[in-house]
Amino acid sequence: MPIPISYSYRNLLTRKFTTALTAGGMSLVSFVFAAVLMLAAGLEQTLVDTGSPDNVVVLRGAAETEVSSSIERDAASIVVSQPEVANNPLGDSIASKETLVLVTLPKLVTNSPTNVIVRGVGPHSTELRSQVKMVSGRVPRPGSHEVMTGRNISERIDGAGLGGKMHFAMIDWNVVGIFDAGKTAFSSEIWADNDQIMSAFRRNSYSAVIMKVDGADNFDALKKRLLSDPRLSVQVKREIDFYRDQSEIMSKFIRILGLAMTVFFSVGATLGAMVTMFTAVANRTREIGAMRALGFSRASILAAFLTESMTLGLVGGLAGLAASSILQFITISTMNWETFSELAFGFILTREIALDTMIFALIMGLAGGLLPAWRASRLKIVDALRAT
Repeated sequence: MPIPISYSYRNLLTRKFTTALTAGGMSLVSFVFAAVLMLAAGLEQTLVDTGSPDNVVVLRGAAETEVSSSIERDAASIVVSQPEVANNPLGDSIASKETLVLVTLPKLVTNSPTNVIVRGVGPHSTELRSQVKMVSGRVPRPGSHEVMTGRNISERIDGAGLGGKMHFAMIDWNVVGIFDAGKTAFSSEIWADNDQIMSAFRRNSYSAVIMKVDGADNFDALKKRLLSDPRLSVQVKREIDFYRDQSEIMSKFIRILGLAMTVFFSVGATLGAMVTMFTAVANRTREIGAMRALGFSRASILAAFLTESMTLGLVGGLAGLAASSILQFITISTMNWETFSELAFGFILTREIALDTMIFALIMGLAGGLLPAWRASRLKIVDALRAT
């Protein structure tokens, strides 16, 4: 005969203080667990959303990032002249030869130095990135020492706001526009005229060529032709795959380090639940004996106490998940280890993360209640009724 679930819930409500403490410990661990997964998911989405499935990135053969890549002018001209490159309504190829450099600029609040990506762009750069929208100001004029800054950079770097002035490459650059690229890495970049960037940094080659290619067949044909061209030493990737590869190392590190910490803290929370449940068994020994005498089976006793401990885990998981959901309104900045530059991104709570957090919390509750529940179910009726 099973014990009603309401019996377990009433016992938890009877011990309000210990129940709150135990569930609170589990909620803190659940919060950390969810926050780690949300942080890694936010980083991945920021970088993956930066790329477009229709865009193709062409880099130097051995380069892993745009910053470390170098494509000579002649080679870049060959790349953009391929027939698979899409054209706009005006008949122009939707392609951009771009240069990326790292500059060190002071942060707005702390004045501490940080690396920022400056991207030299061309007339089709914004056409290739539909997520880039001007928030205020205008696009820099070609041939001028003007820049436009991403929203995250404008809020974090000294002099990066509209009308501000930044100094790098021994030149003062005027900020004439602010753009918003959503939750992508472009929002953490500075854009300027490509010719001016190459001149200021004495560059004779581009970092990458970005092109729009329609359809998988065109991409495969383009890739095959460029890789087989003896004049070129390049690699060809879809832009979305390129940025996904960049996110892997950092997101894996965040997950491994964060989950290791979470497992460490979860041991304490599990032990707290175990102590709580052992205390409950000790205080209700005669009650357990009475239930056994009334005909409730050992399995029913085991299930009743496991229900209590897993309820603690459920409450803790829900509380931790609710607290972690607030992190979605926070944007943090850190260094992108692939490019060694400033990258701002936010926490993202997905259905999978919520489900994983609740499963993790329930496992803590199960682990904390298993031994006490087993002990309660193994009590002998006579010994339990004689307990004081």
